[in-house]
Amino acid sequence: MRDVRGGRWWASWAGGVLGVVVAVGPVVRYWLTNPGDQRLVDLDVYRSGGMSLLQGLPVYDMITPAPQLLPFTYPPIAAMLAVPLALMSWPVVQWVWTLGVFLCLGVTVWYSFREALARARPRWAMPLLLALLVAAASLLMPIRDQVRFGQVDILLVMLCVADCLARRPWWPRGLLIGLATAVKLTPGVFLIYLLITGFGRDGLPGQRRAFYMAAFTAALLTILPFLVMPHDAAGFWFSALLDSERLGANNATTNQSIRGMLLRLYLPGWLTAVLWLALVAVVAWYGFRHARRALLAGDRLTAVALTGLMAVLISPVAWIHHLAWVVVVLAALAGPWDGTVRPWRVWTVAGAWIYYVVPIPWWGVSLRAAEIPVLSPVMGRVVQDAFGLGALVLLWLLARRTRRPAGDHGLAAPPGATASDPGHSPVDHISPGNR
Repeated sequence: MRDVRGGRWWASWAGGVLGVVVAVGPVVRYWLTNPGDQRLVDLDVYRSGGMSLLQGLPVYDMITPAPQLLPFTYPPIAAMLAVPLALMSWPVVQWVWTLGVFLCLGVTVWYSFREALARARPRWAMPLLLALLVAAASLLMPIRDQVRFGQVDILLVMLCVADCLARRPWWPRGLLIGLATAVKLTPGVFLIYLLITGFGRDGLPGQRRAFYMAAFTAALLTILPFLVMPHDAAGFWFSALLDSERLGANNATTNQSIRGMLLRLYLPGWLTAVLWLALVAVVAWYGFRHARRALLAGDRLTAVALTGLMAVLISPVAWIHHLAWVVVVLAALAGPWDGTVRPWRVWTVAGAWIYYVVPIPWWGVSLRAAEIPVLSPVMGRVVQDAFGLGALVLLWLLARRTRRPAGDHGLAAPPGATASDPGHSPVDHISPGNR
């Protein structure tokens, strides 16, 4: 009987991997066979940064070949970590990176939907359910853009999610958040999350320790490049970082942050700046307040999802692929996993999934190009902002969940764990940072 069950388990894994390959195959084939000068252009930026470092050339003066002409825009440690990419040929690195994108997506889905996967019956069907979730997530436009551009965002999402949601991590908690923050500054919102949940009258000691580790790691990886590449490090922190236009046109449709949406309005520059600061302050207060409340209520997943949305909304520039956090948000909306199917929740998750599968912001571009009086300039802008406005709605939906009484979120210990298990004590259960 055990051999039969083991055979089913391995067959389920094999079927799951095959299912994912079939599901993502068209996306991968499309973007890895399109014209070379349009293929994985951000990966080319990473690799070129590593090559510049190896060749002793100024990293922040580097420009990728025409027609892209893209500069290196990431912190100096990212160029150091990109050196292995420079040691591989371009055809090889494309496939290695694309495989890494889906591995990171798989890990993110595993942590985000772990409670649902733990309830899969029969047990051998769990790999098939995981494969189905990965395949569905791969259709989201922010995830498709990971493959299209060869982006690093899903790796950063995976690092933050694993650091916050792993039950017994083998690494010091906070280490992965510090690494993600050093590589690309937007995950720094998780330093704020650890700070507001670790300090104060009812702060959690585990969160406090995780904050110290994250801050130490981010600081160390920021200082290290000054010893290895001092000129480039100074050039980034005192020059390149201050030039937001290096990232591309900030008012482009792909910028779905609050600032991006405001830049597309017909407002004076000074008024845009004032409104942005005011709205960021309000949204940050609202989002982090509810993230803290969610964690204290035991709903770690919702706390992480809310914080991830902050990385998009309050950033000066947040391209559509930054919304890879939608994977975690969908998991939070779908819970709690208490065995009860609630139709309204199913419809909410399905609607949000479809919303981010369809390229709605680009419909706004087409609407504006139609030049219909009143409709084009007004509704065109609204539709262009669809993903950013959707992120605000998702923020509100998740915040509503934090108003429930504590314990109403269905967070379950893993199979076999008991109340006396030191890895799942009541305090430990609500703190992702105290082990």
